[in-house]
Amino acid sequence: MTGAKARGRRQRAGAAGTGKGERIAKVLARAGLCSRREAERWIAAGRVAVDGKRLDSPAVAVAQEARVTVDGRPLPAPAPARLWRFHKPAGLITSHRDPQGRPTVFERLPDTLPRVVSVGRLDITSEGLLLLTNDGELARALELPRTGWVRRYRVRVFGTVDEARLPALEKGLRVGGVAYGPIRARLDSRRGGNAWLTVSLTEGRNREVRKVMEHLGLTVNRLIRVAYGPFQLGNLRRGATAEVPAKVLREQVGRLAAGLGGR
Repeated sequence: MTGAKARGRRQRAGAAGTGKGERIAKVLARAGLCSRREAERWIAAGRVAVDGKRLDSPAVAVAQEARVTVDGRPLPAPAPARLWRFHKPAGLITSHRDPQGRPTVFERLPDTLPRVVSVGRLDITSEGLLLLTNDGELARALELPRTGWVRRYRVRVFGTVDEARLPALEKGLRVGGVAYGPIRARLDSRRGGNAWLTVSLTEGRNREVRKVMEHLGLTVNRLIRVAYGPFQLGNLRRGATAEVPAKVLREQVGRLAAGLGGR
């Protein structure tokens, strides 16, 4: 970026109150309208304005008293942060819209839910526990590896599992130029050409379990997430949702929920 362009961007941001308040993408996420990433796309599309001035950059901080609008409508009043468990079936995209017209998670949710975003993703063929929240900022906080929360999966693979290679995964490994953190894998059972494993990790990179299993010469033919941190899939039926009680949310999320302004 040239010096003139950088100065221009800083001036535009300054007009909206940069340096004080919160970043605009964070404000939109806190309002439960979208994720931070979605907010940046909305800003690029010219849908967001602060005090009547349309934004063209997310590099803007807004004061609490600023008037923020999306498509000309003011932000809704902040609602308390809420969290739901959803048993995602295979065949659904974890996205609000799919250019290919495939069915999405959010099309299958009950009408009684407010607008929600997912905590991380499960790919189209994966199933099991998907956390949903009405607070984009909470979703982002729960996704970060620094929470140390373990994602646990039941994984069915085709191929011969060499148990002697599994302990080495706990030291981390590199596959296809990508470094993966420690992974715990345990062989549970074998039947014919298939085997079931329990796999636990804390990062949850894109298709991490599948790629690591392929590295071991195994093909994943079923992947079920059974736990995300302290939250369990349990006996939640496929396609069903269940709200995490507010008391449990406060106890388990702790300072993250408190950091949302006590909403």
